[in-house]
Amino acid sequence: MNTPTEQGISTTSKKGLFTYENGIVLVMALTFGCLFFDRLALNFLMPYVAKDLQLNNTQIGLLAGALSLAWAFSSFFSTAWAETNNKKKVVFVIAVFVFSICSFGSGLATSFVTLLLARLLMGLAEGPVIPLAQNFVERESSPHRLGVNAGILQGMGSALFGSILAPVVLVQIAENVGWRNAFYIAGAPGLLLGLIAWVYVKKSTAASTQIKETSTLNLSELLQYNNVKWGIPVACCVFGWWFATLPFISNYFVNAQGMSADEMGKTMGLLGVSGLFSSILVPGLSDKIGRKKVILFFCGVGACYPFAVYFLAGSGAHLPVMFLTYFMMGLIPLVAAVVPSEAVPEHLKAKAIGLITGIAEIVGGVLVPALAGLLSDAVDPSAFLWIAASLALVGLAFSTKLK
Repeated sequence: MNTPTEQGISTTSKKGLFTYENGIVLVMALTFGCLFFDRLALNFLMPYVAKDLQLNNTQIGLLAGALSLAWAFSSFFSTAWAETNNKKKVVFVIAVFVFSICSFGSGLATSFVTLLLARLLMGLAEGPVIPLAQNFVERESSPHRLGVNAGILQGMGSALFGSILAPVVLVQIAENVGWRNAFYIAGAPGLLLGLIAWVYVKKSTAASTQIKETSTLNLSELLQYNNVKWGIPVACCVFGWWFATLPFISNYFVNAQGMSADEMGKTMGLLGVSGLFSSILVPGLSDKIGRKKVILFFCGVGACYPFAVYFLAGSGAHLPVMFLTYFMMGLIPLVAAVVPSEAVPEHLKAKAIGLITGIAEIVGGVLVPALAGLLSDAVDPSAFLWIAASLALVGLAFSTKLK
């Protein structure tokens, strides 16, 4: 196991609440929270946007897929360039400013084409933010806190800001002052956090450990490491499990299971709370008992989630069992950040996170939802659930190969 010095961690005392370690986790978590708030804003504002811009379902799907695809490529290539050229802090701050400005661009859109361009640019800007943020957190984390720190970062973004706060805040803004103003307001906090990150992040936190390299990408070198090679399919399955249900579950609750809009909203809020708790508790548990054991266990738990949704509908066990089985979401920071960063030497950590995140985003965030939607239309409305269950089981099988 690497010593704190080998991991790039300060050897000074880290006791107390107001430490640089806690500060960097907070700044990165808030920044990623703003990113996910901006990324998911269009999902919650789509009824207003589609009506004004006269968008059809194909165009709506293209908007979501384009952002995910741009995010996926940028997460690896931009991160790799930043690592190789010792520009991680610069790339991070510029990316934060650009994705915030792109939220303003979404609000200014007057057609499908202009909105698509804004979302494509947003995806390109957002791509390197999470790999670099996780890399900064990893560099400053105490060894016994790496999992929980990565989970706090991820949980505040995808769960607290994206799944709990965003739908409530953005819809209220859109109802009162219009959807364009909702996009403007969503982009503003990112500009402030970009400035804070520029001032707060130390040079030592963002410095590359090996500047001169023969390759910018190091793909062949990365794939020589067992937990990168097998971590890629595990991450694809975990991301795919989440994205297989995310676009379809609210409609399924209403149209197939007969929930009212209010009941559906409360159920989605409950799942958001589950995602928040699991994003902290699951990686934290891995700090105690090991990464592989936790991944194996929660892949098995996640395989039960679709069965809980389908078979327990209308029963008293429906909500509590869904809440617990949704804890597989807590594996996202583990498979996307912790496992790859621990698998490789210091100079490859950011690239490893970017590579796994990028591939998992393409497979899990672009291809899986497309397949799930196709089968749900052609076979049965519940088909997306069985795709999610299958991915959890396949992920469990791949996880046995991890060390």
